[in-house]
Amino acid sequence: MRYEMVCGMETHVELATKTKIFCNCTTAFGGAPNTHCCPICTGQPGTLPLLNEKVVEYAIRAGLALHCTINEHCHMDRKNYVYPDLPKAYQISQFDEPVCEHGYIELDSGKRIGITRIHIEEDAGKLVHENGYTYIDYNRGGVPLIEIVSEPDISSPEEAREYAEKLQLTMRYVGVSDCKMQEGSMRCDVNVSLRPVGTTEFGTRTESKNINSLANIVKAINREIERQTDILDSGEQVLQATMRYDADTDEISIMRLKENSDDYRYFPEPDILRFIIPAEKIEEARRALPELPTAKLARYMEEYELPENNARQLYKYKKVTEFLEGTVAAGAGAKNTANLILRTIYSQMATEEDKENFEIPTTPAQMAELVKLIDEKKMNFNSAAEVLVKMLGSGESVSAYVKEEELAGVSNDDLAVWCREAVENNPKAVEDIKNGKDKAINVMFGYVMKMSKGKADIKVAEGIIRDIISKL
Repeated sequence: MRYEMVCGMETHVELATKTKIFCNCTTAFGGAPNTHCCPICTGQPGTLPLLNEKVVEYAIRAGLALHCTINEHCHMDRKNYVYPDLPKAYQISQFDEPVCEHGYIELDSGKRIGITRIHIEEDAGKLVHENGYTYIDYNRGGVPLIEIVSEPDISSPEEAREYAEKLQLTMRYVGVSDCKMQEGSMRCDVNVSLRPVGTTEFGTRTESKNINSLANIVKAINREIERQTDILDSGEQVLQATMRYDADTDEISIMRLKENSDDYRYFPEPDILRFIIPAEKIEEARRALPELPTAKLARYMEEYELPENNARQLYKYKKVTEFLEGTVAAGAGAKNTANLILRTIYSQMATEEDKENFEIPTTPAQMAELVKLIDEKKMNFNSAAEVLVKMLGSGESVSAYVKEEELAGVSNDDLAVWCREAVENNPKAVEDIKNGKDKAINVMFGYVMKMSKGKADIKVAEGIIRDIISKL
């Protein structure tokens, strides 16, 4: 029997506030175990939580960026469960009155993945398993999260990856989180069920917890589809369960049977008052939103006239976009700037994280100075790329590597002479070109570049050479 996948995702995004959701402890990543915690975030008797206003502001910003409705009346709830990483045996979260509801993310195909809700909550601590022992680090306990819950609108592992990637990118753009999955500041729980193709009734779902990379989202879903397919084909029933995906072995296994919301015994948090989000606060947040990723991609293609593939390689990294736009604002051409970033700067970066951080010594002003030399045809692209590599190594400006007298450029008269000489000195190449062997023109390019000391604009030279040959 053929099956189709139905998938929804619950994504926990760690907010970039300086302090925790209910106390003044730092949210900084790392630190010695149990040094970023206090009686409040470890739930000691007699302590009272105080809601961090910045957490609500970030949740509103995230909701608006995902086209959500912001609820003006909200409250916090207690979600009760017993686990070692939660010392007070309940988590303060939201149940029936979340901050945001009814949004969506639009995929490249135009399909919209619905956002059911976005609610705020506290993170739990971390269990560390070493040498047969389990240790508890409460540093992460009380770190503010938003949980973004999608509708079961995802139909393939590739759609799941794209949804998560666009969600990650949007959260970075609006500044609510760095969404570094390798550090746990964005974690995805993936709910998967199968049903026979052509039917509408949902199958039994399982939830794969805490997937920590975009690639692993695809792998975990594929393994779960295989597992559920085998179960259904054998005539057995899939059990509702919480799953663990092991990226090292590429295997998925059951951790425990899945709880329902009734098992958590939600009730309103008695220690935190209901809160109201004024309409003017919502509109203020809406006006403060930056340009969102989809709009930026479209602008790069239309205003900057970049090919779609190039634009996509740039817009997905916020710091890269800031560098690109700063360089263009300083008077440089967008196309040459983009090409130098993609071909030269990216070649110096080994990982995606390097591009996300984009820590280079060259400033947009220095980059613009270099790009303008290409724009004004005082330097060809390859020479500029060589200079840029040196600038990236030292942080110095163009003038440290290019002397003023070297920027005189090439006159049209000189270029015309060199092109004619190239044609006259290479009769065999001329015959090859006439016979359709276009690559033979490279011989003439080499001559022109040698005579111009690498300064000639090769596209202009090509036009002159082909014009000369056409008249022979």
